Amino acid sequence: MKKISLASVLLLIAALMLSSVSLAAEPIKFGAVNPLGDITGFQTTRAMELAVKEINEAGGLLGRPVELIVVDDEMRPEIGAAAIDRLATVDNVDFFVGGMGSGVHLAQVPALKKYEKITVWMGAASHQVEIAMGPDADWYFHLHPWDYQQGASYGQGWTDIANAHPEIGASRIFLAYEEGAFGTDSYLAYLDLYEAAKDGEGPYGQILNDFAGASFTSALLGGGDYRAMLRQAMDFDPDLFIWAGYDADAVPMVAQAMELGFEPPLFVGAPPGWPANFGDNPLSDGVILYGMWAPALKEVSEISNHFWNEYIKMHGHEPATYFAPLGYTNIMFLAEAIKAAGTLEKDAVIEALRTIEYESPIGAVLKIEPSNIISNQGFTSQKILQYIDGEQHVIWPFEYATSEIKYPFGR
Repeated sequence: MKKISLASVLLLIAALMLSSVSLAAEPIKFGAVNPLGDITGFQTTRAMELAVKEINEAGGLLGRPVELIVVDDEMRPEIGAAAIDRLATVDNVDFFVGGMGSGVHLAQVPALKKYEKITVWMGAASHQVEIAMGPDADWYFHLHPWDYQQGASYGQGWTDIANAHPEIGASRIFLAYEEGAFGTDSYLAYLDLYEAAKDGEGPYGQILNDFAGASFTSALLGGGDYRAMLRQAMDFDPDLFIWAGYDADAVPMVAQAMELGFEPPLFVGAPPGWPANFGDNPLSDGVILYGMWAPALKEVSEISNHFWNEYIKMHGHEPATYFAPLGYTNIMFLAEAIKAAGTLEKDAVIEALRTIEYESPIGAVLKIEPSNIISNQGFTSQKILQYIDGEQHVIWPFEYATSEIKYPFGR
């Protein structure tokens, strides 16, 4: 029988004691509020779970495990606001993360201000949220581009595309928008850009000559008949048709447009996320979309490729919306700041969040700078993408492009 020395026994006991301390350590709690019934919220949550898994497998943060606690906001403002209270008082979370809908987040602002916990929010594009939050919330970090930042990036994108492809025009734009905060603020942002363009100013100053819009009720909120709005668009005869709604609107929107014979040269959808199988539908071919990421980026970005493979390995399905890599980024960015701070002390983590730069799987480096009102804004632009032969490709910015634009739509 092999003898075991006293020293070996003592080392084993010490190792077991250290292991038990690690396992028993109080977790650092990230409290997320996501709409789990929507593909964006569902895949955001799965991506956050992947990030937490990788963090914990690497030893956690500050010698402690990370715990993710998720509450479903059901895309309802009152539930989203109550979720903040629950996470703060019942679950005693250390940080707030997550989020998608602007209307929900607007209702959460008073609760967030009540607790003043460090909040790294990945969703909500409406500038109304920025106004409500105000300039003094140094604990609030917003990752998603605001609506006016998105509009500016789209304008620059279409100007670059029109300059590179003289056959493509974008001088007449029609915007169809869902009636909630997201859609309405998108419309108002475009209206401001149009007013600037009439004076030859702003990102659309070179190309935009006429603009119109009409609202619709999203299928996500009980609607789904877009024919009245589509007839208005047909009468306007746009070069560029854009709809701002949700993933539930994608298939019926295109189907009803085809049913009416409405095939504008550029057909653009701008929901936060798309149905996972939209590319399998023949109606998708040539549809243009706005987003921060496309699956094709895995071919040109090492971290995007890592995210893609590990997400599928863990969950058994492909990420279909940019909110998935953005959710992963949400957790990893905060984790990197905590590691850099070396403490959970509030001021130190805030300073670290403002200082670090994180290479994100969406195909851009995340760093914090001021926006119009708040001091802690992350990403400031989107990309222009297109479904080509069933796959999402980047067509702008050109330095990230994975395909040339397919033009015109439906012809």
